[in-house]
Amino acid sequence: MTKTKEIESLEEIKQLVDLFYGKVRKDEILADIFNGVIADNWPAHLQKMYRFWQTVLLQEHTYQGSPFAPHAQLPVNAKHFDRWKKLFFETIDENFHGEKAKEAKFRAEKMAEMFQLKISYLQQRV
Repeated sequence: MTKTKEIESLEEIKQLVDLFYGKVRKDEILADIFNGVIADNWPAHLQKMYRFWQTVLLQEHTYQGSPFAPHAQLPVNAKHFDRWKKLFFETIDENFHGEKAKEAKFRAEKMAEMFQLKISYLQQRV
């Protein structure tokens, strides 16, 4: 069993992001979507995700941008969001504990809800 640790620095953020997206890239539901959109730009995407979660969890403001915009036109629905949350929560539970781990799951849950509602709205308008 892996010993869990607190999310306290950029090092843990990078570990979380790398482990999570390692699962996403192989997942039977999410891999085609993520790999199709990101293609050969995984290093740049991971760097952006490090900055995003560093800003959200550590209050070190290194991310600038609008997180929703790149997701607006993705062909996704509730099934995709459920899998995304499952993999994210699983990654947290396997590797981390503490208040920041709880906050990461809370933030991911709220972000998934918001993205799903907005994407559903946009898809219905087409």
